[in-house]
Amino acid sequence: MAKGSSVQALYELCKKTFTPSAASPSPIAIRKLAAFLDTMGPEDVGLKQDNLEDDRGHGFFGSNLSKSTSRLARWAQPITYLHIYECESFTIGVFCLPTSSVIPLHDHPGMIVLSKILYGSLHVKAYDWTEPPCRPISGEQNYFPVRLAKLHTDTVLTAPCPTTVLYPTTGGNLHCFTAVAPCAVLDVLAPPYSEASGRLCTYYHDYPFSSFSSEKKLDTDENENDYGWLQAIEAPDNLHMRSGKYTGPAVQEEYCFPGSCTVV
Repeated sequence: MAKGSSVQALYELCKKTFTPSAASPSPIAIRKLAAFLDTMGPEDVGLKQDNLEDDRGHGFFGSNLSKSTSRLARWAQPITYLHIYECESFTIGVFCLPTSSVIPLHDHPGMIVLSKILYGSLHVKAYDWTEPPCRPISGEQNYFPVRLAKLHTDTVLTAPCPTTVLYPTTGGNLHCFTAVAPCAVLDVLAPPYSEASGRLCTYYHDYPFSSFSSEKKLDTDENENDYGWLQAIEAPDNLHMRSGKYTGPAVQEEYCFPGSCTVV
């Protein structure tokens, strides 16, 4: 029965943490939600052991994450998204990534996102915008409308590992996922993307810090690799994503503010 499932418990905790009219959740509430996500595994969302491998082993990445995107586009299989629940305050879903597939660098405007790797290995590269906004010295930005961002994360995460949390301006709000091995990521987004509310997903291309001249002076403990110039781009042509059928426990809504939620 879904009533006693981990997915149901996750939904109930999200409902208490994220509400349409409430202020930003407290750090304690977010830590509690992250700690609960840490306890969840693939079986909690209906993913079975025999579905966890794809047919290409370690793919062409191996330990080198700098292979060409053209080769990636030619070989990568589609990413599957399993929709679990959505209301105006939050959404819950799972991204299943085959080896070498990529979710390109993108942002989460005004959002908190908790991500739990259920199985597999994932390379994560994430940035946060520098404040105040920094752009190239006058003249160069006319050709390349870029903005400076500071690198937050550039590492491979392998399950089991702690849940990651990003915030509107910290924690790596702009990130890119690359599957080093078949993996699945359970995501909670609060609030969800919404065109009506101005929360659109924007994709970016990152350039090395040395690509443009800047008045930014690096601190003594920083180097050029700590920063990148980001340029907004259209959704990449090699982004292959499809909807899959979620087969795990369904969410049972028992208490919900009128008009704020939808039954999945």
